[in-house]
Amino acid sequence: MAQSPPLSELTELAMSELADAIRDDRSLRRFLHGLPGVDQVGLEQRAAGLATRSIKKGAKRWAIDTAISMIDLTTLEGADTEGKVRALCAKARHPDPERPDTPQVAAVCVYSDMAATAVRALDGTGIQVASVATAFPSGRSALAVKLADVAYAVAAGADEIDMVIDRGAFLAGRYGQVVEEIQAVKAACGDAHLKVILETGELATYDNVRRASWLALLAGGDFIKTSTGKVSPAATLPVTHLMLQAVRNWRDSTGQLRGVKPAGGIRNTKDAIRYLVAVHEIAGPEWLTPKLFRFGASSLLGDLLMQRHTQLDGHYSGPDYVAVD
Repeated sequence: MAQSPPLSELTELAMSELADAIRDDRSLRRFLHGLPGVDQVGLEQRAAGLATRSIKKGAKRWAIDTAISMIDLTTLEGADTEGKVRALCAKARHPDPERPDTPQVAAVCVYSDMAATAVRALDGTGIQVASVATAFPSGRSALAVKLADVAYAVAAGADEIDMVIDRGAFLAGRYGQVVEEIQAVKAACGDAHLKVILETGELATYDNVRRASWLALLAGGDFIKTSTGKVSPAATLPVTHLMLQAVRNWRDSTGQLRGVKPAGGIRNTKDAIRYLVAVHEIAGPEWLTPKLFRFGASSLLGDLLMQRHTQLDGHYSGPDYVAVD
């Protein structure tokens, strides 16, 4: 019986085929529209089924701490001030001052003009500073303006850039334009990691979510992110399942690990655990780390802390004890 080629050869072949996929618009369209169609009923049934899974009581504390460690604590309001950002950074460092064993969050996410403030406040903590950029949340601006926004955030010390794709170009089928823009932003990021926001609530179909996920991966995104949190619906379990499938398949094809970030609408511990179950079952246990999975859900932290108190103290602690704002 003939031997199968080594994994390294298979990976090189896959990388060559993926590189060919973005050679030109025609190749990119052929690749994206050649992806398997999404079985909507099957996807939603599986997402609903996994959402009913319970975890053992002993694992709940682990799940809560893991979820806390995956949060991108965020303030993206026109009324943001340096004082508000410093207060958010203090919360990121010590989510529960009464319990110093509480994990730190993964990152603090702010607008680019607040990135320097966050960098100073988090110096030496290991907490990442993420900055939204590229005309967030609409993505409607000239490429030069978007790249200047990225350069400004990187110069301020941001570790991560959260960009938004041009949904208008994507929905019009101008896939090459979207790829080129992501590649340009990736180059402007330098050493900063790039999260590519798909704004799945505006993509209309699951097939489009799958195509946009692969497009972002092909263009070099380190993370694919569901939403800005400014559009409804934001993160949903079925959409996150599709994105987890995409990064798993990308790893199988290339050997490279890319991350997923659901953002918007995840507000309680029960929901967070459902997402962690999905990560384990769809992508795999190696994705259960802040390096590969994040929650863009600042309001989630308060409920996680209350449930953590319940686990440790044996009784429920209300929001009057754990600050949730």
